[in-house]
Amino acid sequence: MKQFRSIAEFNAALRDLPGPDRHAIASARARQAQLTKPAGSLGRLEEIAIFLAGWQGRERPEIARARAAIFAGNHGVTVHGISAFPSEVTVQMVRNFQAGGAAINALATAAGLELHVEALDLDQPTSDFTAAPAMSEAECLSALSRGAAAVDPGLDLLAVGEMGIGNSTVAAALCARSLGGSAAHWTGPGTGVDDAGIARKIAVIEKALAFHANAPMTPFETLRRVGGREIVAIAGAIIAARHAGIPVVLDGFISCSAIAPVAAAFPAITEHCIAGHRSAEPGHIRLLDRLCLRPLLDLDMRLGEGSGAAVAVTVIRSALAAHNGMATFAEAGVSGA
Repeated sequence: MKQFRSIAEFNAALRDLPGPDRHAIASARARQAQLTKPAGSLGRLEEIAIFLAGWQGRERPEIARARAAIFAGNHGVTVHGISAFPSEVTVQMVRNFQAGGAAINALATAAGLELHVEALDLDQPTSDFTAAPAMSEAECLSALSRGAAAVDPGLDLLAVGEMGIGNSTVAAALCARSLGGSAAHWTGPGTGVDDAGIARKIAVIEKALAFHANAPMTPFETLRRVGGREIVAIAGAIIAARHAGIPVVLDGFISCSAIAPVAAAFPAITEHCIAGHRSAEPGHIRLLDRLCLRPLLDLDMRLGEGSGAAVAVTVIRSALAAHNGMATFAEAGVSGA
């Protein structure tokens, strides 16, 4: 799946979400039971190995090739003073990614991730969604397709991240429209705005929700009306990864918000996803609860750009090292339980 040529194609992809390989899950679980350790003693590391076995379709999953796909976009809603930084910072940070100087560059290298950076029309911010849909249908389909195109079928694992000044406001709007709850329930400091800044964000989201209140409550319409190009691209990448059988590691609040509109209608979308970490953004743990995802890490991170997902990949690699590298009781000549 490299593109979504129509809304009908997008909807069809959501209605036909493939599941994991149950035989591989059973085989991986049986292997775990034979390894030289008490059953369950490696906790979530065992769960991770079995999870990856199911999505990769093999008893011994591996991560020979993994990618961090980072998407960047600009937002028209920043005209309302909702961020501590100007929109120009999005472009500047993309240059930093490309020059190798950002946190995600260092963390992706440490985690053995190839880095793919996709800047989506940074010279054309989305429309101010308090007064118009953020994107036209064609623009939304294009963003979905660009996300899907970043998914190489040869990947064993995909981590997703983003960069976009103003996108914590966008994420909160997506969650509120998709999952209910007030604007205040989902809104946090983002880049570090003060109480007055948070109040502006809440007011902007409330205005947007009211403006779009009579629009269809479908995943596509929510994404295009109150989303952003980089967030929509993440949604496209996650859906494409599902159809390619590639497990996904999610980053923080903004990355997870990309599938909130989808999960509201198709809860199974989260089944191939691992929540890499719990962000310090207050809406993130609420969103993870609604998505029924338990984060691997809780390190008070709130940077975005895929940083938490990259750190989580190092834990996932450890899970596979134990699953694949340990001896069985029979191989070690150790008496089992």
